[in-house]
Amino acid sequence: MSELRAALSASAVPWLALTLVAYCAAVALYRRSGSHPLLIPVLTGVAMVVGVLLLSGTDYPTYRAGTQLLTLLIGPATVALAVPLFAQRQRIRALWRPLAIGLAAGCTVAIASALLLAWALGASHETLLSLAPKSATMPIALPVAERLGGLPSLTAVGVALTGIAGAVLDGPLARWVGAHDPAVRGFAAGLTAHAIGTARELQVDPTAGAFAALGMGLNGVATAVMTPLFLAALGWL
Repeated sequence: MSELRAALSASAVPWLALTLVAYCAAVALYRRSGSHPLLIPVLTGVAMVVGVLLLSGTDYPTYRAGTQLLTLLIGPATVALAVPLFAQRQRIRALWRPLAIGLAAGCTVAIASALLLAWALGASHETLLSLAPKSATMPIALPVAERLGGLPSLTAVGVALTGIAGAVLDGPLARWVGAHDPAVRGFAAGLTAHAIGTARELQVDPTAGAFAALGMGLNGVATAVMTPLFLAALGWL
């Protein structure tokens, strides 16, 4: 086993191949299940990769180093979200008031609910600072938590769990409240489940994906501004 770990650590190719194969298998499973929310690719794909890492005894830094190329592609992929957003510019202009109200309400509830739940469970001051920005996308949530005095690693876990839970629940909740408009459903998914929710909405409907990208971006900015104000108002800064 030690020889296998040494061989895998020496090259990035096995980890890139593992990640791509796991993602393709997860997408195939998701489509075969009829897009079941519990089988979203980001959840099943991560489970496959984690299983291989555990079986091979590989630590996360080794895997992360081997998949650095994929990390570099996050930037261009994020910029590419501007394409569907541009196609929806007329409707975004017409809906700016309800979108602004939804953004303010969603961002406030996300920060307040995270702080209230963690505080009620007896979380430490450092944990509270780490979880406050958990509804923002990862590139924004991590530096916000770090500058507030939180633990970026704990924030990363909170962001991932929030995204997965949001992507699983947004469809059933939208049907339950009667939100059938793709713009409404997509904006809510991007606001609450950031990149993971946006990726799922892009697979379901182009309009929902565009508004999810809008919700993710706006909520990232709003969270960066409102989280310090929230914590300062509570006397936790």
